Amino acid sequence: MTTILTVNAGSSSLHLVMVDLVVDLVAGDWAVGDQGDGDRADGDRVGARLDRDDAPGSTGAARAVRDFVAANPAPDLVGHRLVHGGDRVRRPTAVVDDETRSALDALAELAPLHVPPALALLDQLRELLPGVPQVLCPDTAFHDGLPAHATTYPLPAGWRQRWGLRRYGFHGLSYAYATRRAADLLGRPVDELHLVLAHLGGGASVCAVRHGRSVDTSMGFTPLDGIPMSKRSGAVDPGMLLWLLDGRLSRQEVDDGLNRQAGLLGLSDGRSGDTRDLVAAADGDPCAALALDVYTHRVRREIAAAATSLQRLDAVVFTGEIGWDQPEVRDGICAGLGLLGVPLPVTGNRTDDGPVSPAGADVPVLVVQPREELQLARDTLAAGSPPT
Repeated sequence: MTTILTVNAGSSSLHLVMVDLVVDLVAGDWAVGDQGDGDRADGDRVGARLDRDDAPGSTGAARAVRDFVAANPAPDLVGHRLVHGGDRVRRPTAVVDDETRSALDALAELAPLHVPPALALLDQLRELLPGVPQVLCPDTAFHDGLPAHATTYPLPAGWRQRWGLRRYGFHGLSYAYATRRAADLLGRPVDELHLVLAHLGGGASVCAVRHGRSVDTSMGFTPLDGIPMSKRSGAVDPGMLLWLLDGRLSRQEVDDGLNRQAGLLGLSDGRSGDTRDLVAAADGDPCAALALDVYTHRVRREIAAAATSLQRLDAVVFTGEIGWDQPEVRDGICAGLGLLGVPLPVTGNRTDDGPVSPAGADVPVLVVQPREELQLARDTLAAGSPPT
């Protein structure tokens, strides 16, 4: 039994979860052990957790992390979600010394909303738990084996070579867990499946998985690409951005607009970036209705595009907070996927993972609760040095 503290830092939130894993040396797999009265996952429990909706570097959050560590037995390992690993952290990696840590600062500009908070927590937990190995688990690792035709941008070769411009892809921890879970639900080996998965939450993306490996994804060099998100724009015409930067808006204004004022929030004219608010208001509010229509259209388009990287479509899998518990959005997306053989879901929300499509559907539609902390624990154990 190995106890792992999983650390998931957002731009304005943080989640710490204690997870017990048991290594099955015969099967070569992990199982979640029973630890306390925490959340259930696949019939098992995880332990103590801390969830906060403020910036990880804030005074209140720092104090809460200290109190959480003091109130629980020291873990064997600490696993940190790192949204962007770039070329420096391509797979789960232990932070072994100060030199390794200092090199991570270069990643901050690739994901400015996500990497600095994660590094702030890494620094704090290295100080609070000096004898415990700290492991970085990049969201980009799941997509590291993307084929060259999926990673290469049609840019001047000198640019690509000088600055490493390529598609990285994100939400990898979520996709890795959802892929394994979908295989369990379908009763088929993961290495036989061809899936399209949509992680829909505050950040959102789509991924094509063939034989358990990512072969295409909607996010690119940064987490700003792809489908619209809560406050991030997703993909927009680069020529339009050049036009705006030509004396109409400053770089900072464009940055702020794309990262904090766009997406569902911008589409709804500032009403909300939360699909629950927009669904509730859509009948009487044209701006809320437009936001949802654009969102579902763009997700449908990315799902259809991702399916072209597969030889067949065995299932469509929704995860993330919106994918898991917003049936109106799922219905709106699936309503436009009949050409792919995807049926309109027949059930609303579920309280467990499973299908929301008619029995016997040629292309089942599954929902999987997002459990990044479990994948974090597994990846941390694989990269770390669990006690013997």
